[in-house]
Amino acid sequence: MNSPAGSSARRITTLLGTVALALAATGCGGGTGAVSAPDKVTSITALDYYTDATEHAQWSKRLNDCGRAAGVTVEHTSVPAPSLIPRVLRQASSRTLPDLLMLDNPDLQQIASTGALTPLDRYGIDTTGFAEGILTAGTYRGKVYGLAPTVNTVALIYNKDMLAEAGVAVPRTWNELKTAAARLTRPGRYGIAVSAGATPESTWQFLPFLWSDGGDEKHLDTPQAARALRLWTDLVKSGSMSRSALNWSQADLHDQFAAGKTAMMVNGPWRISALNKDHDLHWGVAPLPVRQKGQKLVTPLGGEVWTVPQNSSPSRKEKAARVLACLNDPTTMLAVAKDHLTVPSRTAVAARYAEQVPSMSGFVTSVERARSRTAELGVEWPGTATAISTAIQSALTGRQTPEEALAGAQRLATAS
Repeated sequence: MNSPAGSSARRITTLLGTVALALAATGCGGGTGAVSAPDKVTSITALDYYTDATEHAQWSKRLNDCGRAAGVTVEHTSVPAPSLIPRVLRQASSRTLPDLLMLDNPDLQQIASTGALTPLDRYGIDTTGFAEGILTAGTYRGKVYGLAPTVNTVALIYNKDMLAEAGVAVPRTWNELKTAAARLTRPGRYGIAVSAGATPESTWQFLPFLWSDGGDEKHLDTPQAARALRLWTDLVKSGSMSRSALNWSQADLHDQFAAGKTAMMVNGPWRISALNKDHDLHWGVAPLPVRQKGQKLVTPLGGEVWTVPQNSSPSRKEKAARVLACLNDPTTMLAVAKDHLTVPSRTAVAARYAEQVPSMSGFVTSVERARSRTAELGVEWPGTATAISTAIQSALTGRQTPEEALAGAQRLATAS
């Protein structure tokens, strides 16, 4: 879900330029390199970052099921998430990329810009019925390079018992959120928790508040952006949100919520499995509040896309494309969504899923208008993500006003 940040992003940008030059020099970048003779392909390779044992096994099963349908076995390798992009860049430079590659969706544009990926339209892969934001996440310069079987986003997760005890309705607007958070706050318990650390997670959590009020990542020094950041600073100043949010990850939010130390939190569906294990915890999910009634909620789109890297074997690419198409067919994406508690990428499948898994309906609603984080800025997004998280830290610590912090973020983003 997360994007590279800070100096890591700058190093990756430098490496991307090197890879692009290497691909161009070898003729791989545009798909015009040497083509091997037609060959009998019986196996292909796949690379992702699903290192959790259960998750890896689930994906291995899906890949092999789709591989059998395509007439191949799939050799599935997973590496830790921080290692994936450096490995991909090394393999792209040496032309040893796997046949099927999973990427966190914000990384797709950077990798596609090097010429290391194959446009999917040449394989006739069906992209009908996908939510617009999901297709955008897999698109670079007008061509689709990656498709996500399922996606995720953030929503408001709340403790039903605490809200009922306080006589508080699920908030739908920012004013309702501030009122509800204040009434839910008790000694040893805060009303609301967010992740506001110096990481891409805080940017991810802040974007719904920025975007839904008309803010734009291209122009951070605007009244809309300042209003969104002021909402968070007001919650901290009022005592309804802990200053410790400056150090909390999304996993920490879950721990606070499960321990009864916060009544509401901003988080994603990846927490549901753990929440379900606590039978004494009664929780619900709702779309995040917007500033005022009538506004449309816009959340960031999370999840991974599957791609077909460039290589000199048309047969291997064709087989990989068939596996990718299978992963993204309605039957498979529904099964994947149930396995991982994510949202199917085809709108009609997502609607069926919400009926079958009611706890996911709030996330299904939020995904309908979700946006790719790279939709506006493309490969420039990582620098802006860092600038936003820096502004959040500065404002919530009180070092700067929201306006000052965001003016600095705009300067940092445009200089990166």
